[in-house]
Amino acid sequence: MSRIGKLPVSLPQGVTVSVDNNVVKVKGPKGELTQKVDPDIEVSVEGGVLSVKRPTDQPRHRSMHGLYRALIHNMVVGVSEGFETKQELVGVGYRVEAAGQLLKFSLGYSHDIYLQLPDEVTAEVPQVKKGANPILILRSSDKQLLGMVAAKVRSFRKPEPYKGKGIKFVGEVLRRKAGKTAAAK
Repeated sequence: MSRIGKLPVSLPQGVTVSVDNNVVKVKGPKGELTQKVDPDIEVSVEGGVLSVKRPTDQPRHRSMHGLYRALIHNMVVGVSEGFETKQELVGVGYRVEAAGQLLKFSLGYSHDIYLQLPDEVTAEVPQVKKGANPILILRSSDKQLLGMVAAKVRSFRKPEPYKGKGIKFVGEVLRRKAGKTAAAK
């Protein structure tokens, strides 16, 4: 058995799951998410506990077993608690402004970069002390969508290895390189 796939998913208070025609729908206080499940995988809900079962031990079934259990667990956590990522803009003059679903980045290019967020993702830019790096907080109930938006934001200016300038996740450890050294005489 898959170590992940055999774990049951407990449903918190206020979260309901319905399985209809290989489509799992999860409703909770933070929204509603749906996921299509392979027809071979069986999803059942009994007494506030969701379980995922596979028909055989074929490699295809084994890989899907853990995958769908993890996706459904992320959906349950998303509609009950939600997910959040924090990104830090490291660099002189690097800024971000949030106006509703539109983000405006100033990242040292000759132009500003605008990003329209999906409706499921919210952005917040808290005030920071003078001299501190700006922080962008993204929140959503959909973990997969949140990760895609965070990766898109990071792609605007990836952290470089010499000075560490760029957009990085808070707490991320960058692999730094030594710069040039003066030529010895």
